[in-house]
Amino acid sequence: MLLCLGLLPLTAFAADAQAEYTPAMYATFWALIPPIVAIVLALITKEVYSSLFIGILVGGLFYSGFSFEGTLTHIFNDGFVSVLSDAYNVGILVFLVILGAMVSLMNRAGGSAAFGHFAREKIKTRAGAQLATVALGVLIFIDDYFNCLTVGSVMKPVTDEHKVSRAKLAYLIDATAAPVCIIAPISSWAAAVSGFVEGEDGFSIFIRAIPYNFYAILTIIMMIALILMKVDFGPMKTHETNALKGDLFSTGKKEDTLKTETVNLKGKVIDLLIPIIMLIVCCVIGMIYTGEFFDGASFVEAFSNSDASVGLALGSICAMLLTIIIYLIRRVLSFKDCMACLPDGFKAMVPAILILTFAWTLKAMTDSLGAATFVADAVHKSAGSFMNFLPAIIFIVACFLAFSTGTSWGTFGILIPIVVDVFMNSNPQLMIISISACMAGAVCGDHCSPISDTTIMASAGAQCDHVNHVSTQLPYVIVVAAISFITYIVAGFAQSAWISMPVGILLLLLTLLVIKNMKRE
Repeated sequence: MLLCLGLLPLTAFAADAQAEYTPAMYATFWALIPPIVAIVLALITKEVYSSLFIGILVGGLFYSGFSFEGTLTHIFNDGFVSVLSDAYNVGILVFLVILGAMVSLMNRAGGSAAFGHFAREKIKTRAGAQLATVALGVLIFIDDYFNCLTVGSVMKPVTDEHKVSRAKLAYLIDATAAPVCIIAPISSWAAAVSGFVEGEDGFSIFIRAIPYNFYAILTIIMMIALILMKVDFGPMKTHETNALKGDLFSTGKKEDTLKTETVNLKGKVIDLLIPIIMLIVCCVIGMIYTGEFFDGASFVEAFSNSDASVGLALGSICAMLLTIIIYLIRRVLSFKDCMACLPDGFKAMVPAILILTFAWTLKAMTDSLGAATFVADAVHKSAGSFMNFLPAIIFIVACFLAFSTGTSWGTFGILIPIVVDVFMNSNPQLMIISISACMAGAVCGDHCSPISDTTIMASAGAQCDHVNHVSTQLPYVIVVAAISFITYIVAGFAQSAWISMPVGILLLLLTLLVIKNMKRE
């Protein structure tokens, strides 16, 4: 007993020493190298698993000072084990698996096939199928994870029928996920942003920042313009051309996802609509439950305080149980068939779960190297010199940080407090524009990053090859990002959305017209 007591101070000292360890490359540009390596390799090799693992390995080597033992323990303990034991991450994985099971249930019950037949009668053109996808994505603005998987499962039969490539479907899903959530007052994203604005009314600032969120608004306009003007460019053009010839994937191989189960003739459209509606309702209830709505908080306050991970997991579990009960009552599926859908749904989500786990681990490596501190210091030092250009600068910095780390919420947490600190007592209007620039840049980087969880889920929702999705949507994102950057320069001087937004819309439409005319020539 005495020996144990004597060893306690030594244990505490060892723990303190371990906690105080700072790698030599901490808060330097080297902290951004691991995600850059992973992203570049993924785009070059078209193989995402090995690329992410090499990025993780580079991060572990940098952290440990190229020690073999230190690298292994950091990658395993602080990486994979840490992210897979994180409660928030586990909730997202549970939500993913249950969504996969529900999609399998709806397919086996014949609901998806029935909806496909119904939509085939109502939607007659490729443009109509794409516009319907955009409309559904805009309507499901509660949460980007929920959006990606739900829109994909509902619209795949419709877009497949009209020979829309899976890469285009993945882009439409991705572009109506985070960009829509970031301008929706009632969403998990609004709650996150509001929480980062310390010392101010976060929700009020979020509302006032919506008209200046140029990237999100221009992305929505871009999608509609691309569809109505029938413009496609870059790798997406190849995918769309191949889709019209019958190849929806453009991977050079036959995809397993084209295999369809035997159609259940008992299935009706309601066998898809009822589960989707229940999923939406249950997930909303789950989110406001975690925000203490039933303990007296208002609806807006409940969303602001909600835990999206727990709320979505609870909601999806309840929706799945209700779906099984309804299918059993309607006798469209037997109990045995319902249970068989659970492992099928899990198997369908394995690729997304693997990529998410690697991406979270890579982010853990980047965090341990102090990438956030490096970027925050750089922004803070340049704040005073380029005051009117700062919104545009913040937009670019947020893009790069979110692209490198694969997280927009983390980018909010780093940059928004700096913006509030710089502008709070000097120029409140420029503070609103800069906060919006931070949100827009974070969404832009998150939208196109190969290691972003939203990008990964958009690929999963469309059942599109992940690297294909990234490479095809990147040119579209770059066009909107470049125009948003110019628009933020205008906004920094004009400080009015009524002046800057029309400039951005005009530039976007002119750019698409030029691209369309170049194609004809």
